Amino acid sequence: MKRLQRCHDIGDLRTVAQSRIPRAVFDFMDGAAEDEVSMQGNRSSFAQYDLLPEVLTDVSNVNMTTTVMGQTIPFPLILAPTGLSRLFHHQGEKAVATAAARAGLIYSLSSGSSVSIEEIGALTDGPKWFQIYVWKDRALVSEFISRARAANYQALCLTVDVQVYGNRQRDLYNGMTTPIRLSRKLAFDLASHPRWWFNLITKGQPQLANVKDKMGDNITDLNSQAAYINRQFDRSVTWDDASWMIREWGGPFAIKGILSPADALRAVEIGANGIVVSNHGGRQLDQAAAPVDVLPAIVDAVEGRADIVVDGGIRRGTDIIKALALGAKACMTGRPYLYGLAAGGEAGVSRALDIFSDEVERDMSLLGVTRTADIGPRHLRHKNDAPRYPSNY
Repeated sequence: MKRLQRCHDIGDLRTVAQSRIPRAVFDFMDGAAEDEVSMQGNRSSFAQYDLLPEVLTDVSNVNMTTTVMGQTIPFPLILAPTGLSRLFHHQGEKAVATAAARAGLIYSLSSGSSVSIEEIGALTDGPKWFQIYVWKDRALVSEFISRARAANYQALCLTVDVQVYGNRQRDLYNGMTTPIRLSRKLAFDLASHPRWWFNLITKGQPQLANVKDKMGDNITDLNSQAAYINRQFDRSVTWDDASWMIREWGGPFAIKGILSPADALRAVEIGANGIVVSNHGGRQLDQAAAPVDVLPAIVDAVEGRADIVVDGGIRRGTDIIKALALGAKACMTGRPYLYGLAAGGEAGVSRALDIFSDEVERDMSLLGVTRTADIGPRHLRHKNDAPRYPSNY
């Protein structure tokens, strides 16, 4: 706990996480596709904007709340779906869901989670979304929708940018597989983190909890589970499939992985209530546009007919404020809370969320606004619009 309290930003949590888990496992969490250009662009894209504060305003009462797809949250952050979280800490998704519920924030459970839909549904009364794909087996899709409904998830989040897995080369270089298979290269890496290794042995390797009942005699074999999931990814998915899922669910529905205004409009036309502007954290198509770069055009195209969430590169409260100024209702983040999870389990996730909350409140005060709804384009200046002065000015 003392070490967590000495973490004053997300970068500090990342440093602690890197020291506590094996390099191959850390890179599995931290890495992205190919040259990692998109991941780096996600982060650097926020730096192209300067903030323009308004002074001499009364900021004695700052209200950070916002509403996304009908759910009011205490500040504009949603915990993104991330698979196999028990790889990073034995508490896994249970720690994340509990910390999110305590903070009053939305947690989106991944289809590839290492804790089941039902376990997380019963664990907390906090706001929850379930992230889903369009599988080849449409009966499996219907089953997942029914299970999420029965477990009281408030919304579905359809991820549309994983027709196939991205080329995540750090994992290839490290020999990282799920389940973890010992090799000469991995042996020293794993042995140098005895606490993590002990928990993996005593608690068991994480499994894809939502599909293990499909495995028959291979129920504990993560390799068989992963192969089953891989076979289910469908390259033939179209907007008709997404429309069918919206009708099947019959409630708040977000589509995640949109980067073009035309696709955003299609999402609205088929009935989506939310649009998550995302390139999957740079883990799928490298060289894909940074979400913040395309956000203004998507906001203009949608014209308020769906709530827009930005996913990718969020590391500071000022990032969240810039996204709101560009028209987003909230931001979604994955790696930052996973850094917290790896650094200290549930307490580490809570520390990550506290850091974001403290930064947003402080930054809103310094910006001179008291409500998130009041943050707008007048608070931003693009660096390309900065005045040019003579070199001897």
